[in-house]
Amino acid sequence: MKLLKLVPDDTNIDFLKWRIPFFVVSILLIAASWALVLTKGLNYGVDFAGGLEIRATFTQSEEAPIPALRNDVEQLGYGEPVVQRFGEDNQVSIRVRLPDEVANDKDAAQQAANTIVSELSLKYPGFRLDGNDNVSGKVSGEFREDAFYALLAAMLAVALYIWVRFEWQFGVGGLFALFHDVSLTLGMFALFQMEFSLQIIAAILAIIGYSLNDTIVIYDRIRENLKKYRKMPLPELLNLSINETLSRTVMTSLTLFIALVPLLLFGPASLFGLTAAITLGLFVGTYSSVYMAAPMLVWMGVNSSSFVPRETVTDRQERLARGEL
Repeated sequence: MKLLKLVPDDTNIDFLKWRIPFFVVSILLIAASWALVLTKGLNYGVDFAGGLEIRATFTQSEEAPIPALRNDVEQLGYGEPVVQRFGEDNQVSIRVRLPDEVANDKDAAQQAANTIVSELSLKYPGFRLDGNDNVSGKVSGEFREDAFYALLAAMLAVALYIWVRFEWQFGVGGLFALFHDVSLTLGMFALFQMEFSLQIIAAILAIIGYSLNDTIVIYDRIRENLKKYRKMPLPELLNLSINETLSRTVMTSLTLFIALVPLLLFGPASLFGLTAAITLGLFVGTYSSVYMAAPMLVWMGVNSSSFVPRETVTDRQERLARGEL
């Protein structure tokens, strides 16, 4: 039985031909993403903005009345809440941002929670409180700071790993590709004002891991070919390496995409942001490995001698002693 191959083994696509236009587009996308983050800001969830989360079950209904709940809570004067299914169809999570003076006052925050629960219990006889949490502004600020440091540490650790395993130029290329992926993900959340919570931090860390995996595969093939084809021009060698790993790249991305599509279309609303982030990361991570990480090596001065051991003074003296030129 002949195996199905989505990508032929003998592909010869000239990826590096368009490296400059794609690089310019990527720089513009990075700039636009950070402009959106700085101007529109991120729609922080309760984890990062501080506020109140109430989890409840509507025991007398098969589905929770989400639109009505959103309207009822908003009329209480706490702003526009985030109401999402949480588990079963009749279970919900109601998240409300509280003013700093209320969020930082434990008694005032609990009073706000009691008010919301009381109103919903009166209007919906089947309303059952499953739990509520309050995140103060101080704690949420610490969450944001810790999340930023986690992302920064992950990216630097990845760059250091690539530097040690290959050469410093590869570390720089890998770090720039990761910066590109993270920037575009943040830009998407700023543009569509999707809720940015700890779940999204987990998604971005997953994107970093996926992008690193894709980049390492291509870099490893580049290193092998640098040793094998010593006289081949670097752009041509990079094209060869990318084409040789293209089948693996496409199959890995396609497999993950097939798993993500049902979650994206039919998954619970509470997972939509995480799934959307990983789906975008799947595409930008694959793109950056090909058009960011690889072309950077041309501009960083990598050549065929990069992985050839350099002759030390002792080696030279021993070679001359043997009468070798």
